[in-house]
Amino acid sequence: MSWSRRSLIFAAGGLAACGFTPVYGPEGAADGISGLIAIAPPRDEPGYIFVRRMEERIGRAKGARYELNAEIEVEEEGLGITPGRDTTRIRLAGTIVYTLRDMATGQQVWQGRATNFTGYSTPVVDQSRVSIAGNPVTVRAAERDALDRLMTILADQVTGQLLATAPDWYRGPSG
Repeated sequence: MSWSRRSLIFAAGGLAACGFTPVYGPEGAADGISGLIAIAPPRDEPGYIFVRRMEERIGRAKGARYELNAEIEVEEEGLGITPGRDTTRIRLAGTIVYTLRDMATGQQVWQGRATNFTGYSTPVVDQSRVSIAGNPVTVRAAERDALDRLMTILADQVTGQLLATAPDWYRGPSG
């Protein structure tokens, strides 16, 4: 099936007629909530990365009306195992459970959960227990990069959930 420009214009008009508002368009949720959500200070490295990415996406709070509290859990699991029982691949699985509260009333206005995973490689070791590839510095860099990717993915998921649900909890500029 081929779409012409005319078909796309009519489809967009149909969406507008049914009340669809693009989240990043004029008067969209992304514009409305930008800078209105204060994110609780991080307690650890994953929290720091999460807060940094959230502030990139929804803006740093100025005149915040809402507070986002997030519980972050990261689990590490060995995946690739050699015949000598050395782990060659690590999987980082992350879960964020968050609540959004109205700062004026203290009332919880939204809650959600985001989960995802990423991974990184570790050195391959030969029979003499000598590392063939990688060293502690490169492994640590790969681990930090994987954690950064994981927290970025989770922050993007939380942002997407907040923007998609904003009509349910955001009451506009006047409250």
